[in-house]
Amino acid sequence: MVLVSLVASHSNLDLETVARLSEGASQVASRVLEADVPVKGAVVLSTCNRYEIYVEAESAQDVHTARDAVVSHVADAAGLDIEDVTKALQTKIDDDAVAHLFSVGAGLDSAVIGEREIAGQVRRALIEAQQGGTASGSLVRLFQTASRTAKDVGTKTSLGSRGLSIVSVALDLAADLDSRTWAEKNVVVFGTGAYAGATMALLKELGVKNVSVYSQTGRAETFVETRGGVALDAMSLGPALLNADVLVGCSGGGQQISAADLSVDGNRAHPLVLVDLALTHDFDPNIDELDGVHLISLESVRMAAPTETADAVRAARRIVEVATSEFTTSLKERSADSAIVALRKHTMSVLDEEMNKVRAQHGCTAAAEEVEFAMRRMVKQLLHVPTVRGRELAAQGRADEYAKAIETLYGITVEDKRAEATTPVATEVAPASPVDTPAAECPVDHRLIG
Repeated sequence: MVLVSLVASHSNLDLETVARLSEGASQVASRVLEADVPVKGAVVLSTCNRYEIYVEAESAQDVHTARDAVVSHVADAAGLDIEDVTKALQTKIDDDAVAHLFSVGAGLDSAVIGEREIAGQVRRALIEAQQGGTASGSLVRLFQTASRTAKDVGTKTSLGSRGLSIVSVALDLAADLDSRTWAEKNVVVFGTGAYAGATMALLKELGVKNVSVYSQTGRAETFVETRGGVALDAMSLGPALLNADVLVGCSGGGQQISAADLSVDGNRAHPLVLVDLALTHDFDPNIDELDGVHLISLESVRMAAPTETADAVRAARRIVEVATSEFTTSLKERSADSAIVALRKHTMSVLDEEMNKVRAQHGCTAAAEEVEFAMRRMVKQLLHVPTVRGRELAAQGRADEYAKAIETLYGITVEDKRAEATTPVATEVAPASPVDTPAAECPVDHRLIG
């Protein structure tokens, strides 16, 4: 099993390209698994400034095939050229993929260092993959550990303690453009997703009294029921725009507000501030050419984001490094499971054979039970060192050596390392005489269990 991530984010691409890659993001995971490629699972993490796909390839030899399949489906979904997608998506494998996701979840790779919103997006990415049936066991453990690591960073360091986020930085910029208090402003929010929810919560904290919400999908009514505000429809949107002081775009639905929609003239007493948090833009990028209109984009937020203290960042990175090391070690140790299981099954089959002979001769007597108890204790002790040694070798990347040694010493055929061995070596069991009590009918001695 090999973990592979294909990454496009604000760190290495312009947001326009990231937005184009993200189109059709929800379809990619299922399409990759439906194709005849050596991929066991896929999870897509798509946010306002990143598009990442995590897959579990069946072996190191399958990494290139898995990557090519993902690139092909991303290109199809986004309507882009395969060569362009290949160049845009950075590939990270195993330890690098794990370290990257843990850093992302902890807010260390965000436009606003230490932001907490990304941790929730990592959790939702896993939930969506589980609901869609695309998350393999290893990917579930990967994303769950990423969430725990993010929680550790949040509780054990001062990183993000100021509550900064993309939304908060954007609204701070908006406040700088209009000296009035938030309570005096009319705000219209576009969208009902995660960023819209975060925006509504922060606007409430800031004391905004007049908030309206518009959604192309018609979800505004349900959205405002728990968050407050007034739901807008196509008819009421126009008048709301005329009276608005701040527009916050969190939709990315593809329908942009243009200069014609705003009907801005020179008679406004206060500036109109547009905050565009949608990767695919809710507002025409040229709209800020209008007099009295100011556009705050994700690029603006990234440029204005404050730098967290070096000590907090170092502490957070140390937590991520430790979590990465522990997780990757556990993954490597699991690669020896097939050989360990095969060895245990072989050994126990030999033990069962010998105990059948004892019972065939002596029946289910107290003496036979004592013999079995002693033999099982001895076998358990004998298996302890080979089991521990197998996991140690696997952690060093030497699981194949361990499996070959087991096969050589015991004549056991270890099944595919990606699955448990299920076929122990066949042994000939001496038939019991008609007067003998079969082992299965003997009373259970609870000392023998486990």
